[in-house]
Amino acid sequence: MTTASSSVGSGPAHADFTVRRATADDIPEIVAMLADDPLGAHRESPDDLAPYRAAMERIVADANQHLVVAVQDGRTVGTLHLTVIPGLSRRGAARSLIEAVRVHRDVRGTGLGTRLTEWAIAESRRLNCALVQLTSDATRVDAHRFYERLGFEASHLGFKMAL
Repeated sequence: MTTASSSVGSGPAHADFTVRRATADDIPEIVAMLADDPLGAHRESPDDLAPYRAAMERIVADANQHLVVAVQDGRTVGTLHLTVIPGLSRRGAARSLIEAVRVHRDVRGTGLGTRLTEWAIAESRRLNCALVQLTSDATRVDAHRFYERLGFEASHLGFKMAL
């Protein structure tokens, strides 16, 4: 994975940011961003980081997992999880899956989410993925418009089963 800098505009809220692999030290900030919305508030546990630390160990051990943070002025302001999935379909092509895109509430609306998602698309190309896909909860209508503006098309109906 490469570290990248992107410019998202001018001024302090639009300064350059760096994308880098997340480390265990980033877990509190990542979990806080995951919990900072109506859905995450009910499914995340920022007061108990033990399960997140165990998950981070599994993520770090798997070369197909790219959990990254966006850092701006020394502060974690965004996160994204990119998974490369090898497959047989599409002539043995790999695909990538973008999950858990979050931007800190202080920098929402600055273009950071766009630039972070563009980074994931570029990284997917660099990793020779033939397709990049993502899912978004049916209630996240604003997120759907955001992804459509970036060129994603709603193409499938998804199903989940809690275990």
